[in-house]
Amino acid sequence: MDVGVAVLSRVPLRAAKVHRWGSFRYSVQRSTIRNAMQHTQRLPASAAPVTDRAEGDRLVGSDRVLAVLKELARHPDGVALDELTRAMGSPKPTVHRALAALRRAGLAGQDSGGRYLLGDEFLRMAFAHHEARPEHVRVRPLLETLAARFGETAHYAVLDGREVVHRAKVDPPTGAVRLTSTVGGRNPAHATGVGKVLLAHELGTLDAVRRWIGEVPPVCPTPRTLCTAEELHRELRATRRRGYALDDQENELGVNCLALPVYGTSAAVPSGAVSVSALAYRTPLRTLVDAVEEIRDALGPLKEPLR
Repeated sequence: MDVGVAVLSRVPLRAAKVHRWGSFRYSVQRSTIRNAMQHTQRLPASAAPVTDRAEGDRLVGSDRVLAVLKELARHPDGVALDELTRAMGSPKPTVHRALAALRRAGLAGQDSGGRYLLGDEFLRMAFAHHEARPEHVRVRPLLETLAARFGETAHYAVLDGREVVHRAKVDPPTGAVRLTSTVGGRNPAHATGVGKVLLAHELGTLDAVRRWIGEVPPVCPTPRTLCTAEELHRELRATRRRGYALDDQENELGVNCLALPVYGTSAAVPSGAVSVSALAYRTPLRTLVDAVEEIRDALGPLKEPLR
């Protein structure tokens, strides 16, 4: 899962770091149990400028407006026009026109200091859409059950190409150390339990795994990550055989998880996966494996394909 470790009671997090998958860049918040006690270091806004391009290397029309919107999302505290212009790599009048269009639609606004930020209308639409998703409504109660039962974080995620995307998350009701995963966060599918349990239904042969990997080597977040087609194929085959997937500190050292498929919309293909993501020192992987049937039962009707 998209996880790091957060220590509550005013203990800071380690910052996000940027990974590269071929020419695609994405940022993921990560930290380990060891560095969760260390200082906070925020990702500079200039570290990952918006890269949406149309007509060669030039942003045009609606592409420019959407690129500005995406860049605004990276600045929850707001961003000055000059800073936004540098991040976009576009002329100031061009960026200003895009901001004007977003402000007219209520998708952007300005604070008292003149800094631009996402507008209330954008947030209203985003939250309303998320809350109304059928899977969110159906999955959240079982995530709450799992989080309370194990005292760990429960996630629901879907597959999106080479990544998994979190659609829902529930933290445990107690505990000083929690995971920093967020709804909408992404992680490489091959390094996560939810990703592997979903890939197991899509990649049935070694050739299929090789085609999925392609010519770009997959990222390896930890020394435990399965980074070759042969390794991943063997693990996906084992996942199909046992009916669940494991993440043995493959996405984040110190964090493991067990994931099961969820059948919410299809009679044959999982619509997503649910996982219990745990701190290894607190809930060893063996504990999750021993409780797999209990976790499966918690899924209720979602554990079986629709009939």
